[in-house]
Amino acid sequence: MEIAKGYVDGVYETVLKRNQGESEFHQAVKEIFDSLVPVFAQHPEYMKAGILERIVEPERIITFRVPWVDDQGNVHVNRGFRVQFSSAIGP
Repeated sequence: MEIAKGYVDGVYETVLKRNQGESEFHQAVKEIFDSLVPVFAQHPEYMKAGILERIVEPERIITFRVPWVDDQGNVHVNRGFRVQFSSAIGP
């Protein structure tokens, strides 16, 4: 169990470094990772396969512009994002 916990904690530290300022993402990853420690303890082959490293990195990120007009008629442009972690069931 200690090896699995160390692996999960190590991947989580990498997530924190690569995604600074994303507290909601950190919380979601931490909750999922903590629940998976027993699974990795029973199946060490999952650690070797790099399952966690794969599920925390998005498969695709789409950036697009979002133009809008405020109540005074001024045009603003914001940036929108769509982050997709898996295309297993389609886009």
